[in-house]
Amino acid sequence: MKTRSVLLLGSLSAALVAFALTSPRVVAADKVDPVTDAKAFQNFFFQKFPDVKHEDFVNGPYSMNEDLKRQWQEKEEFPPYEFALEAGKEMFSTPFKNGKTYADCFPNGGIGIRQNYPYFDEKEGKVVTLELALNRCREANGEAPYSYVKDEMASLTAYMAYTSRGKLMDIKIPDDPRALAAYENGKRYFYTRRGQMNFSCASCHVQSPGERIRAEILAPALGIVNAMPIYRSEWSGMGTTSRRFVTCNSQTRAVPLEPQADEYRDVEYFLSYVANGLPISGPGARP
Repeated sequence: MKTRSVLLLGSLSAALVAFALTSPRVVAADKVDPVTDAKAFQNFFFQKFPDVKHEDFVNGPYSMNEDLKRQWQEKEEFPPYEFALEAGKEMFSTPFKNGKTYADCFPNGGIGIRQNYPYFDEKEGKVVTLELALNRCREANGEAPYSYVKDEMASLTAYMAYTSRGKLMDIKIPDDPRALAAYENGKRYFYTRRGQMNFSCASCHVQSPGERIRAEILAPALGIVNAMPIYRSEWSGMGTTSRRFVTCNSQTRAVPLEPQADEYRDVEYFLSYVANGLPISGPGARP
């Protein structure tokens, strides 16, 4: 753990200076300006890693290291998430007890829509993630909700993500002050330090992508949600976006929030919006 802290803190000052110079509005915006935020956010990574193709950022640590990328490409011939894809496809098409299916709850029958989630629901006044929408669909049809962090939910979202592979992330922020507030809240959560290690999400995924924490190479924040859900060797199984947020909080010794808490939904909204224009690559696999 001491090695981890030294590694990250050693690069902190230089990274902060570089990020402040390239994207000042993201760090200290004086007004909510998502369009400018997204452009600055993406440019920061494009300039920091000029040899990485823009669309490759969605492949996380594999875009940062050639040896790791070759290993991953070989693994993709028999991907570890394949079992989840098959299970998710079967679950998606299996009718509920009332005869309806998930397709009845989503536009385009739920196929090829991952790139539009999360979205801001103007009637509710809050961000709605794909995981939340799936459980609401189940409950509206008399079924019990699934766990938000793994197993069935991961399989369902894996299948839905797979039907959107290659489609470009396309998150909207409507002209609604509540939507702007949700985006800003997500951005604030992303950059706020917390926990015993006093880390923010940005400490690892903006300041130190490509660097190692023990055997793990840190992923860039840009495109990090495009690969969700993911199979992680560390988990020996699949996990959802909710599970990833909970795990990140735990790893920095912060108190995790409840899955689908407003803050998690808002930070997913922020990360998805700044990844607009990059392809969906989920389900993904990570070390």
